[in-house]
Amino acid sequence: MVERTGATFPIGYGLKVPEDAGKVGAYWEDRRKIIHATNFIIDSDKKVTQACFATGPIGRIVAVDALSSIRGAKKRKAQGG
Repeated sequence: MVERTGATFPIGYGLKVPEDAGKVGAYWEDRRKIIHATNFIIDSDKKVTQACFATGPIGRIVAVDALSSIRGAKKRKAQGG
């Protein structure tokens, strides 16, 4: 995935489902045999700063919101907050 996208940050993917759903707190829907989206923003200290756990078709962190959150966190950190 990293090679394909050129990402310069860690990417997590390839969960075994349903076995790994609980490891990330994801919702496993047994009826359709799917794992619902589970999104995280992780800071440079490797701490989860935002998380979004979906149990249906809504509930995703979209790029514009992720960027806004990351920029805000960087600004607060630079200001000593």
